[in-house]
Amino acid sequence: MKKLAIYTAMALAVAMSSTSCSDFLEVKAVGSTDEEALLNEDGIEMVITGMYSNLFDRTGNDYWGGSLSNYYYGDVMGGSANKGSTFTDQSPFTNLETYAITADNGYLETKWKSVYNGVYSANVVADMAEKLKDELSGIQGEERDKYTEAIAQADFFRAFWHFEGMKLFGAAIPYVGLEEYRSDVDPKVSNVDESGNYIYIWDKVIADLQYAYENLPNTWAADKGKVNKWAAGALLAKVMMYQSSPYNGKNGTQNRWAEVKTLLEEIIANGVDNNGTKYKLADDYETLYIAGECDWTGESVFDIQMAIIGTQEYTNCINGTAHIALSGSLGAGGWGFYQPSYDMVNSYIVNEEGLPLLDGSYQQHAPLSTAPNLPAVETDLSVYTDPRLDVSVGRFNVPFYDWAVPTTTDGWVRDVANGGLYMNKKNLPRKADKGSLSVSTIAGSTAKNFHLIRYADVLLWYAEALIETGHHTEAREYVNMVRARAAKSYIHAVDGATMTETTSSYVFDDKVDGTTGTDAAANYRLGLYPESQFATKEKATEALRFERKLEMALEGHRWYDLARWGIIGKELNNYLNYEKQYLTKFSGSVYNDNWVMLPIPQTQIITMQGLLVQNESWK
Repeated sequence: MKKLAIYTAMALAVAMSSTSCSDFLEVKAVGSTDEEALLNEDGIEMVITGMYSNLFDRTGNDYWGGSLSNYYYGDVMGGSANKGSTFTDQSPFTNLETYAITADNGYLETKWKSVYNGVYSANVVADMAEKLKDELSGIQGEERDKYTEAIAQADFFRAFWHFEGMKLFGAAIPYVGLEEYRSDVDPKVSNVDESGNYIYIWDKVIADLQYAYENLPNTWAADKGKVNKWAAGALLAKVMMYQSSPYNGKNGTQNRWAEVKTLLEEIIANGVDNNGTKYKLADDYETLYIAGECDWTGESVFDIQMAIIGTQEYTNCINGTAHIALSGSLGAGGWGFYQPSYDMVNSYIVNEEGLPLLDGSYQQHAPLSTAPNLPAVETDLSVYTDPRLDVSVGRFNVPFYDWAVPTTTDGWVRDVANGGLYMNKKNLPRKADKGSLSVSTIAGSTAKNFHLIRYADVLLWYAEALIETGHHTEAREYVNMVRARAAKSYIHAVDGATMTETTSSYVFDDKVDGTTGTDAAANYRLGLYPESQFATKEKATEALRFERKLEMALEGHRWYDLARWGIIGKELNNYLNYEKQYLTKFSGSVYNDNWVMLPIPQTQIITMQGLLVQNESWK
């Protein structure tokens, strides 16, 4: 079977079970010798399974720039985290981190290939479904049949992967639909028209998602890992929200906020997960990041289903088993990438009312951790912070899950001068996650799902839509819903030797319920926004944007939000001015206001022989 010029060679290899992720099977590439054998109901289910498998790394290499965690772009480039490891390790990554960005960066090439491999796998499913239409259609008059379900899933993933490319490279990238896929001659899909104008693909991606939203089932009774109607609706709302966002006056934007608001209202009112549970926030924030507890809280709208099975390392660590894990004494054997930034950690400092310091004064406070005389590290646990900090970030003298209470560097931060004093926590396993794991290393392996869209996302999107449609006072309710959930739990102090709870002098000052929690790992405080914060569109926007920074921290979103809001130059240069006080690698870094998208890889432009034109930010 032919491949598009923008595809890399791709095989539907180790496939993820779409039910419980506990069965793995070998699916051969669809080619001229195998296609006929697969053209039946069982065969298309195998290929659908292969389509889902693209959500996690299949080759062992995609995590260097291609993983759907997007931490290198969303978090490291977004100022929420430093690359970590050492300065010279993974130089293309260092170039992204320090904003020495070029069109020949290998990470961008990997991401581009990952995007179009995903598009290819969706088109394989659509093509097979069309050929099997009569066999799959079932009894005439049925509300839904396997043909429609197959097409709807293919459309969802074709849209998902195109949008994954649009978020990073801009909306003027090639759209490869079924017609282009079936072309007899290797098609080279241009991103400009005959007059040289960019072709923005918003509407084509939205049409795919609209079909998926209208034709996917509300729930999947058996195949609970599959995307349902409401996941498609949420992604559709997200795409339209991005299209409605300012960027910097480029990217083919169009105001669709009213449509976004209406769709999100439908999802909030009626959306359910595949257990039939009406969407809701998980009971507490910490549960979202515990393997075995995070799957069916009611908050998961679209998850990557992870599992620890046999020797399949890339089904249980979205970034590769050792990539982002802790190095040194905690026993996880990792390489030490992905360290939260000083700016991100200080962002969790709160005032007497338990509210974030929206005026930016958190940067005037000393870093919560310092290392005046390595290996000794001083962490000021008396400063009141939002309790979400220690769920998201590893700090010295605060329990790191069930591993230890770090009290010195002890090797768990690989290079303080390059990455700082904090470690990512949300994405890493608990010691208990190891269980009977038989993979070669357990550094980053965990069965906790990775949340691509969760209900807190939906609520904050809806608050943003309310603000953008003149209902800013109403947005307060939805932002405060997310904050109120953050007050449901906090990290308790433990004995470092036994990792059992112990007494401490630190407290959680819960301004939501008017109570005080005791024996906290550090001082925490959290309150709700008053009406005055949402009295104007400007003040409401300020609160909404900061709340996304805190709630969605280290989940791969920050750079994309700053880009679409059109404030990326201002925010990231402010971040650099703060961070370079502690990490000298940023001393010469500057972020260009125009970079609301990253450059299309130069190799792809060359391959396309002039039909693929560099995007607006880099032309």
